[in-house]
Amino acid sequence: MSIATPDKTIVSSSGAPIQKPKNTTTTEGKKVSEDEALAKLTTQLPDVKGYRILCMVPEAEDTYDGSILKSESVKQIQEHSTVVLFVMQLGDLAYKDKERFPEGPWCKEGDFVITRAYAGTRIKIHGKEFRIINDDTVEAVVDDPRGYERA
Repeated sequence: MSIATPDKTIVSSSGAPIQKPKNTTTTEGKKVSEDEALAKLTTQLPDVKGYRILCMVPEAEDTYDGSILKSESVKQIQEHSTVVLFVMQLGDLAYKDKERFPEGPWCKEGDFVITRAYAGTRIKIHGKEFRIINDDTVEAVVDDPRGYERA
């Protein structure tokens, strides 16, 4: 699944950049150019405002460590209760309060951050879960989100 960020970057559900949309056919079966398909994808995500941060919930792994497949309900519970999020966009006022954030922003677009489980406003776009959190909800930044789970 591909997702468009507000700056018109197309990323996979893991956050990796994708250059061009793979599907140039609309749901009605009409063929469109790659540029038209890209323009359509880039209007999918909300443009967060104020001190909010738009984050994507990383997809849960399909298997346990021993290669046993997880059920869809288990994966859904893991995604809903995750404490690791991928930062897609900072609102226009995020981290601008110099009294609260004298050292500057705690995170930037493209970071994986740790928050409390179930934090923020949860929304789904084409079946993919996103969260809109407050800038002070970020508790840590991690380089590699693998291995982190709610205790």
